[in-house]
Amino acid sequence: MPFACIFVPDFPAEAVVRAEPELRAHAVVVVKGAPPLLTVAAANDGARALGIEAGMTNVQAAARLASNGVVRRRSLAQEAVAGAALSDCGRAFSPRVEQCAPDTVLLDLHGLERLFGPPTKMARELARRAYEVGLGANVAIAANLDAAICAARGFAGATVIPPGREAERLAPLSIEVLLQSAAQSEISNHKSTMLSADRALDLLKTLDRWGVRTFRALAALPEIAVSERLGPEGVHLQKLCRGQGSRTLAPSEAPLNFEEVIELEYPVEDLEALAFVLNRMIEQLCSRLSARTLSTNELRLRMELERLGEYDIEEHGSTRIGADQDARSKIQYSKLVLPVPMLETKTFLHLLQLELRAHPPAGPVAKLWLRAEPVQPRHSQGGLFLPTAPEPERLELTLARIASVVGEKKDPAQSAHAEPSERALRVGSAEILDTHCPDAFRMKRFAPPEANTAPARRKRIAAKQSPKALSGERSAARPSKTALRVFRPPVQIEIATENGRPTHMRTDSAQTDISGPIAWCAGPWRTSGEWWNEFWSRDEWDITVETQSTQALCRIYRDAIIGTWFLEGTYD
Repeated sequence: MPFACIFVPDFPAEAVVRAEPELRAHAVVVVKGAPPLLTVAAANDGARALGIEAGMTNVQAAARLASNGVVRRRSLAQEAVAGAALSDCGRAFSPRVEQCAPDTVLLDLHGLERLFGPPTKMARELARRAYEVGLGANVAIAANLDAAICAARGFAGATVIPPGREAERLAPLSIEVLLQSAAQSEISNHKSTMLSADRALDLLKTLDRWGVRTFRALAALPEIAVSERLGPEGVHLQKLCRGQGSRTLAPSEAPLNFEEVIELEYPVEDLEALAFVLNRMIEQLCSRLSARTLSTNELRLRMELERLGEYDIEEHGSTRIGADQDARSKIQYSKLVLPVPMLETKTFLHLLQLELRAHPPAGPVAKLWLRAEPVQPRHSQGGLFLPTAPEPERLELTLARIASVVGEKKDPAQSAHAEPSERALRVGSAEILDTHCPDAFRMKRFAPPEANTAPARRKRIAAKQSPKALSGERSAARPSKTALRVFRPPVQIEIATENGRPTHMRTDSAQTDISGPIAWCAGPWRTSGEWWNEFWSRDEWDITVETQSTQALCRIYRDAIIGTWFLEGTYD
């Protein structure tokens, strides 16, 4: 049984229910068109039980809906995302997959019995995986693709057709199942047997006049008579009814596009309600990534704000807000860059909540896009001789919480379009800049060391702890050095000068109380730190101050730009 078909009935309605799982127990009607000419595009089983059919007007459908029924506008974006999720479900099961329609996925199961067991178990597993990505699907397994497609479209749940019994199992199906499938060019990939919608309707009327309404009835007709009256199309359809299809699988590689879209019925302004919607989108994204054995190290959130008129391009914190010229709607962007690949729904939700609290939307949110950049999962192995480190997920969440408290530096030269690694951060790792300016550093995002650095680190630790190294350290003569204890930030002081040399120092800082005449001084050492500058930025001096109790050896400097003296530190 080498082939399987996954088919999602009432696909537009299933795409809506996937975005709003709480509607699964309700009657759902999906309408299309522009008001007031709205017509029913799809309806689930609950709505069809109330007599609602495709083609009805919105008013007719609303009149038949009960109190627990809902009407939603058709969303092509949500249907595209649901189709991608269905494709991910199939590609997680088999390497040879063809998505012949957004609601239909074909799989080659050749050789997968050793991994997943007999066909019945594989059918149940495929249905379970489709349900995990939020879609209620019919699954059929048969010896040829055409039989699997017809069975998936005609039978609910999981169906397995043993080889040689295709005609027997397909016999009860309605002839409409065959014609609808052929009209969408999904039964056969032969151009000579493709049916247009008008041709399928003509065939259905003809067969209905003949009294042929099931697969069994069409399969029992004489082949020559069918060929004379219906042509090659009729002969091909008769073969399909007998389970003698010859369709070949055309596998294709789908792009790794992990994005979830949801169009809200009413704009959301409260952050808690927005977090509820984001949690659902994150769970769906993580389910799709897990199905493909992938993780993510970057999340991109795009929010379409309620249309209140024409907007200008604005900057808003770490997010970017721009005007969509076509829709004339306001779009706000946010981006989360993670230090390591992750797949933790709770961590992603907390990080997005902290980002939205720091940079809330500039208006009610009407539509959301959440995209995850797929990467290979993180593989790491701890060592017995390495200190334990916090988990990257918890560490990133802790750093994000600290950043939400201390905020970001307000750098007027920094654009809001800058990447997170380029922003003026207050939390992270200190990075020394490539300059000779004193204390020249910047904060960058913290990233744990790579896994391949662990062996080198173990070698360094072992070398330091070896007896030879320890004996060498004991025997080596260590020269005495004077240490400079630097004040951060430097202490502002008052200096009296005579002939350009400091003679008296006074400070009122609570950090240090060093005041008195200067007994000795050496300097100045003029520095700029940047050779391309034409002026010196500071003059440094080493001085000895006579205090009331003792002498203090200090380093002071004068900032040439602002003309102020500072105490940089004291020598031990």
